[in-house]
Amino acid sequence: MFESRDFLDLETLCRELDASESSVRRDLDILEEEKTLRRVYGGAVPFQPPLNRAFDYAEESVRSSSEKSRIARMTAELIQDGQTVILDGGSTVAAVARELAAKSLHIITNSLPIAESLESLRNIELTLTGGYLDPRLRVMLGPFCEQMLSALRADVVIMGIGSITEAGFSNNNTLVVGSEQKMIEIADKVIIVADHTKFGRGGMFPVAPLNAADIVVSDRDLAPGYVEMLTRSGVDVLLA
Repeated sequence: MFESRDFLDLETLCRELDASESSVRRDLDILEEEKTLRRVYGGAVPFQPPLNRAFDYAEESVRSSSEKSRIARMTAELIQDGQTVILDGGSTVAAVARELAAKSLHIITNSLPIAESLESLRNIELTLTGGYLDPRLRVMLGPFCEQMLSALRADVVIMGIGSITEAGFSNNNTLVVGSEQKMIEIADKVIIVADHTKFGRGGMFPVAPLNAADIVVSDRDLAPGYVEMLTRSGVDVLLA
């Protein structure tokens, strides 16, 4: 089950194995003793990280590119001229940024690829957060990034996310989680953009509960059960 996943939460394990939580917990204890996996809060991770699974911006940019393009076009239609918009890092949000290029906006971002795509546009006012630059993710993170975000406010944040389950939105990078939580805090509206592959796999660190989002934009391959899950939490779901 871990061949293509870096983390599995208890909810997913119980569902995929059709087993009770207590049974799954006992099996995880045995597998940890055998050094097959390592128990962490809320689930388990492989004892050795999967080969060639290190997330980076270049790799993610080519994954599910058609779905991301459709998501980006639909998301851009939700943004009005004159708004202040936070754009989180990640390839899906970068696709949204390209669709916003014709609008008159104030953009706040911690993403170098997004800044590079918008820097020459006179209709876009651009603010960069500063902070530690992660060379793989190509985003600025950490205390300085969060401190600057604390001094700002925005009409909307458009955010990619690592993982979505019934437990909420999550990620596997603590620095990313810190900046995402601050972005949610200072924005009047939260739009999450995520293709269907981000659903059902729990991240190691929680970002926010499902009801922290106002809108989730995904693709039409998203299973109806996940649409219902979000709707129950008061989230509007749009499928591109």
